[in-house]
Amino acid sequence: MSSLGQLVAGIAHEVNNPINFIHGNILYVQDYVQNLMNVLQLYQKYYPTPVAEITVEVAEIDIEFMQEDLPKILRSMRVGTERIRQIVLSLRNFSRIDESEFKSVDIHEGINSTLLILQHRLKGRPEIPAIQIVQDYSLLPLVECYPGQLNQVLMNVLANAIDAIEEFNSKRTYQEIEANPSWIKIRTSVVSKQWIQIAIADNASGIPESVKEQIFNPFFTTKPIGKGTGMGMSISYQIITEKHQGKLECFSTPGQGAEFIIQIPVHQSK
Repeated sequence: MSSLGQLVAGIAHEVNNPINFIHGNILYVQDYVQNLMNVLQLYQKYYPTPVAEITVEVAEIDIEFMQEDLPKILRSMRVGTERIRQIVLSLRNFSRIDESEFKSVDIHEGINSTLLILQHRLKGRPEIPAIQIVQDYSLLPLVECYPGQLNQVLMNVLANAIDAIEEFNSKRTYQEIEANPSWIKIRTSVVSKQWIQIAIADNASGIPESVKEQIFNPFFTTKPIGKGTGMGMSISYQIITEKHQGKLECFSTPGQGAEFIIQIPVHQSK
């Protein structure tokens, strides 16, 4: 995970510089284009009958459509580069796996970064509706933690929730899913002056008691061979309980989904 963090951080850094250059310059291009459009409109106003060569060229390039469409294209480009900047920022936040010191961080930043990375699995497809994300965030203090390791836990829990929903939905029709949409709820709260909580719940089919008892055991998995190592939740449990002196618990009733509760202290004992 440390090597992966370094790789992702390196890629994010390399992408960040050129995309910032493009994003920043689009604003100037928009201004320049608008100025040229204004001059063009003045020419059309005061010289309404141009020479034949200009008339032919104007007809060929459909100048009226271009005047209308070009600003829209530039706005779309700016939205696109802003989206890339957000993704790069999320990658940089998520890749803090190799950090070896506690840092005071915004927990919501880590959650949002992880959700953005998982966005491709949450989006709707022709054969299945999107998974809804419900974010119920409380006002949290900055929390001392290993940011990258905590992001790793969030990734494991959220990815498992998506897996459970996908397995559950494989037995339902598109219409059934539309009538009862799949969702993942993320709630954050202050438990006390010293503790905060992150609760991640889904409305899949739930976890049988026999599975729930072993879910944090190393190498235990219910996934097919090649799809899971059985280490994700075991490592997550170790990160929360040993690295952060916190608690990680699973609550589930078969048929009613599952909920994972993460509790960590706001300040780590030195």
